[in-house]
Amino acid sequence: MKPVAAPAPAAPPSPYSSAMGKSNIETHTLSVLVDNEPGVLARVVGLFSGRGYNIESLTVAEVAHGQHLSRITIVTTGTPEAIEQISHQLERIVPIHKVTDLTISGRAIERELAMIKVRGKGENRVEALRLSDAFRARIIDATTESFVFELTGKTDKIDEFVELMRPIGLVEVSRTGVAAISRGPAAM
Repeated sequence: MKPVAAPAPAAPPSPYSSAMGKSNIETHTLSVLVDNEPGVLARVVGLFSGRGYNIESLTVAEVAHGQHLSRITIVTTGTPEAIEQISHQLERIVPIHKVTDLTISGRAIERELAMIKVRGKGENRVEALRLSDAFRARIIDATTESFVFELTGKTDKIDEFVELMRPIGLVEVSRTGVAAISRGPAAM
């Protein structure tokens, strides 16, 4: 009788593709201080796409004109291990000065701006106005057949407002993405 070879040992599961790793998916907001120069954003986005990470929200703006610094705010999802790896890989890109995971710090304020266009007449128009008042949305454009509302707040609040407008006559939505900053007197 021939001896039967033992099965090869299985490779340890990857935190990116295993079922075990997918059970603890988290959303994190990363604040990245970079030199304001051509190609930096492409390198940051390339890091994400090249490794199969998804960007849920991305905002970029110059924050220190004299020093030519910009802040990139990225909302991404993944396992805690994947988020930590993303942060470490971002830190290695040369024109990046600092990477802060605002979710881990626990002391951050996040806001998003959205413009929501809604079509409606009669009762739908009245309902859209009532809901906009409840959500503290501002009317920034109005015609006899439509409104454009401006709403600022947490992403969940905007999502809820958009879903409530859908059956009333939602036409389109434009969103800025998340802007975030840590609380307290210390800088990033």
